[in-house]
Order: sequence, then structure tokens, then C-alpha cells
Amino acid sequence: MAITVLETKRFEDERGWFGETYSAEKLRIFGIKDQFVQDNQSVSVAVGTLRGLHFQTPPHAQAKLVRCAAGRFLDVVVDVRQGSPTYGHSLSIELTAEKGEQVYIPEGFAHGFVTLVPNTEIFYKVSSPYAPKSDGGIHWNDPTLRINWPLPATGPIISPKDQQLPLLSGLAKSFMYDGIPLSLKRVSL
Repeated sequence: MAITVLETKRFEDERGWFGETYSAEKLRIFGIKDQFVQDNQSVSVAVGTLRGLHFQTPPHAQAKLVRCAAGRFLDVVVDVRQGSPTYGHSLSIELTAEKGEQVYIPEGFAHGFVTLVPNTEIFYKVSSPYAPKSDGGIHWNDPTLRINWPLPATGPIISPKDQQLPLLSGLAKSFMYDGIPLSLKRVSL
């Protein structure tokens, strides 16, 4: 399954706008069959707040559906599926509250983001509850990933836990390649 950007329709009038942000039925049309079981929310006050690169290993692996509720951030996805021709490759997608796009990230990909404006709020659905023993990740600044993080001159604001994540070369082989290389597609809900 490809990384999928979902462009949501908004209906505007003098009061503001209305948009449908989730429809399992519509997602199935695009091949997204995950059952999302938990909603998560984060607010990052400062520009340059970096969270990630995270994933959960099987049997608690998570697919995610990510959107921006306020502000703007760069969302980053890294292929961590053993045997994939795009293993260690990344994609970056800027998400804004203004546009309302969402990103679907299947299991087998590390995920992170950096805020581009103050008070950025992120909502995301996950297909498996948080399982601390399955918690994993890759160091945000692994040189083999060559991610171009748009950071302020002072550098990122990052948790001590994320600062201690291993490099890709030290990652256990938890996910197997499913035959679909890392790619990006856009669809309209």
C-alpha cells in the first residue's frame, strides 16, 4: 500500500466550513482497510518541535491517518520494511490546517514530523493501541536517511527519548516487504 495523501472536500459559507475527515467506507474504495482503534492528538508550541521517527513493531504495528488541525508541519515517512527496494528511503509531505489534507501511513514505515509554525496541532488515528514493548524508532538525524528537516537556526526541540533512538543500521528487522515500494499517491475523499 502506498503512502496516500487524502484531499478532503470542504463546504464553505459565511459561517466557515464543514468537511468529512473520516469515512471507513470511502477509505476502503482507495484500498485502505485498516480499522482505526485510537485517536491521538499533540500540540507543539514552538517552531522546530520534532517528534519521531516512530513506529510500533508487530504484533502491535500501527497504520496511521494523520492530519493538521491547527498550524503547519512537515510530515516524514521512512520505509523500514526488510527487503524493500526503497528501504531507508523517505517521503516528506507538508500538512496544513488550511488545506485539510490527511496522510495515510501503512504499517512498516517510521513516522515523524517537525512543526513549521507556533501552536501546531496534530490529530492522528492509529490501527493498534499504544504498546510500550513494541515501541520503536529511528534517530531523526540519521545521516543515511538524508532527510532535509526545515529547522530553525537553534536546531530542533526534541525529547530525550527521541534523541536516543538508534540509527537505521541498528534497527531490528521487524517488518517484511509486501511487494509495494515506497510511493506517494493523491486521492480525493
